[in-house]
Amino acid sequence: MQTRRLGATGLTVSRLGLGTMAWGTRTSPEEAEDILTAFRSAGGTLVDTAHGYAGGAAEEILGRLLADGARDEVVLVTKSGISRSTGARVVDCSRRTMLHHLDLSLQRMRTDHVDVWLAHTWDDATPLEETVGALVHAWQTGRARYVGVSNHVGWQAARTMSLLEAAGVPLAADSVEYSLVERRPERELVEAASHLGIGLLPWSPLGRGVLTGRYRGSVAADSRLASDEFARFAGRHVGEHTLGVVEAVRTAAEGLGVAPAAVALAWVRDRPAVTAPIVGPRTAVQLGALLESEDVELPEQIVGALDEVSADHV
Repeated sequence: MQTRRLGATGLTVSRLGLGTMAWGTRTSPEEAEDILTAFRSAGGTLVDTAHGYAGGAAEEILGRLLADGARDEVVLVTKSGISRSTGARVVDCSRRTMLHHLDLSLQRMRTDHVDVWLAHTWDDATPLEETVGALVHAWQTGRARYVGVSNHVGWQAARTMSLLEAAGVPLAADSVEYSLVERRPERELVEAASHLGIGLLPWSPLGRGVLTGRYRGSVAADSRLASDEFARFAGRHVGEHTLGVVEAVRTAAEGLGVAPAAVALAWVRDRPAVTAPIVGPRTAVQLGALLESEDVELPEQIVGALDEVSADHV
């Protein structure tokens, strides 16, 4: 697998990242081990998780899988600031909560540091200076080698970066939803990231699964759309409003002789400022299909056609 620098930093990562959001829920520990083994065997290094994934189970599984000495062979990314209380999503990027989440994450993953630590989302209830203070403290104490943000639009990332720079700490990354059916980062974030040296880590680069084509007909029993915990998440891009994009991806895939997922991944992977899309396969078989994107370089004509058909999603 080819590698890239994370933004303007010196950190080298695989240009495809492995997400763990379903670990501990739809993906069992045994399946997670198979996925991680296959990902590493393909040359993958960037592994993304979060304090709030599966109530901490995702990080615990990852910690067990890395306990055999593989910790130093992966670039470990985690996020803090989102949790769940009695099923409700709770956003809290206060210094107290952020550092508490980080300490729990390190304990779960059996490590004394993460390679990249992200504020999981923008928090209107907490002064940004306070959240940035937590990021700076983690960086200064060595618990995080690099820091960044997640789900921040352009002005939010730029403001965070200015505060970090005042403390001598670079903003390495911003992880945002970005795909052919979710191109809103192009309104301001992509250009800002390109100029400021922020590496974009797109999550849901397959449009929450819709760009694979699996929702064109009936809903498969093992799909996210059929699951209780992910149905609302997966269903956002399913419908007439994305059908034209889905069909265009399928047509391009047929012409290139690859899977639709490989086309969708290659498109977002090669957008300006993108370091690595984050994929979340449920099984090693699904991961194998996604790894096909590594050998796909989209012709300019196909890129132009996909840009045009998805323009309504900017």
